[in-house]
Amino acid sequence: MTRLRRLRHLRHPLLAVSLACLLAGGASGCAIPTQGTPSTIARSKVPFNLMDPHSSTTTTTQPNASSFVPVKVFFLDTSDHLVPASRLVRPPAPLIDVIKALLEGPTVSDTANGISTAIPSNVRVLDVSQPTANVVTVNLSSTFGEITGINTELAVGQIVSTVANEVGPLTGVLFQIEGQHLSVPIANGSVVAGPVYQLQFLSGPVP
Repeated sequence: MTRLRRLRHLRHPLLAVSLACLLAGGASGCAIPTQGTPSTIARSKVPFNLMDPHSSTTTTTQPNASSFVPVKVFFLDTSDHLVPASRLVRPPAPLIDVIKALLEGPTVSDTANGISTAIPSNVRVLDVSQPTANVVTVNLSSTFGEITGINTELAVGQIVSTVANEVGPLTGVLFQIEGQHLSVPIANGSVVAGPVYQLQFLSGPVP
């Protein structure tokens, strides 16, 4: 078998060409051609399936329920009684995220079941302090101060109950608007300057 016939048995065409050049002893005759302007390569000559649109894929993994922490927030039923609703927040579930879940309001399913909220959708929580002597300070946007009438009392009850459920039933809540102290009403109609507790809503429309 001649040297050229042996080359036909090589599987890689580029390797066969290189060996042919070496055996011929004339590397100058096998130089790679060059050109000054780009040209289109025929699809059939593109190696290794580089034109295959399915050669690689990217997969995005969506978070599942096990990646979140279940918490309770408080809304209102048709009698303006506080009712808990389950929500999922990302771990470690800081209190500010729990309140954010409350401020997002009832779901479509909640609303269909008569669940509502006294807190307008444009209210934002700006900051929540760590519990100090069983008291938490909740700093809200100025839109919270625009709530009027019985809705103010109900909105306060929703936030206080959500905090108490998360931190502890004897936890008091101080309210601020844009960093300024805010006195709030409780169930008996009085306005309280100090911390507000969940027990202060038991004698009113909130059970």
